Amino acid sequence: MVSVQDIELFADGLDVQRAAEIYHEHGCLVVRGLMTPYIAEVQRDIEATAAQSLSLLDRAERIVEGWRTPDGTLFIPAPPHYQRDKQIMVLAINYQTSAAFFRSALDEKLLDILEAIIGPNIELFGNGQCLYKEPVGGHPKHLHQDAAYFEHRYDGPVAVLNYVVDTDLNNGALHVVPGSHKLGQLKHVDTFSHLGLDENEWRWEDALPICGKAGDSIFFHYRCIHGSKENYSDKSRPVFIHRYRRPDDYVIISATTTANRAEAEKRAAEAKKTNQRGLMVRGFRAYQED
Repeated sequence: MVSVQDIELFADGLDVQRAAEIYHEHGCLVVRGLMTPYIAEVQRDIEATAAQSLSLLDRAERIVEGWRTPDGTLFIPAPPHYQRDKQIMVLAINYQTSAAFFRSALDEKLLDILEAIIGPNIELFGNGQCLYKEPVGGHPKHLHQDAAYFEHRYDGPVAVLNYVVDTDLNNGALHVVPGSHKLGQLKHVDTFSHLGLDENEWRWEDALPICGKAGDSIFFHYRCIHGSKENYSDKSRPVFIHRYRRPDDYVIISATTTANRAEAEKRAAEAKKTNQRGLMVRGFRAYQED
């Protein structure tokens, strides 16, 4: 049985080659204190965005995934006892809205680890993401693989999830299933928080909870099974995520439900790198014919 200590390193005195070995073996890696220098500013911008999005909630539009406010925050149904019928899921903070958020994605030690995992040429995938659990009942996210949402042609992106506040079993610590990245793409089902694994096949008891301090980072393969339970505390529990990939990799299937995934699977062979180029954060992108 893999323990947290088996996948854990510390930012001070970090051995990047050892970090890469842990990642490749287990599909996940914990680096304590990696994002500590950025947390205060990122948290400030996250909470400002949350307040802004709540102020715009009466203007939210209905979409397949829930409701979207004009600033781009995604809301999903709130539990029955909640103060309103909608709760924040994905907060509209990203590299275009927060300089602190963007700076944290360029951290040199972070990129050193990624270079040891991916190679010398590294591209940002996406615009950054913030998953926000509101206080007193903030949504759980069922165990799942990110590849269900954005399956790639090659190795797929490395995700780096960062705790903004001290996080434990009470407020929604991330759970991972070490080694599950080697299982390939698993079948997902629809849940209230979008695609997830069947709860009868994958239980929380099968996963390893990662408790940590603000500034701790969790790296995971996009096929590593992971998820998080409700936030039972009286304060918000946000995390922010950076994703990185090889510059030649690209999405072939993009989905949020079983229905639109089935449709996307039919068009997977048509996918191309064209218009999927992210910012290069290390190395060089050589010219390649599409």
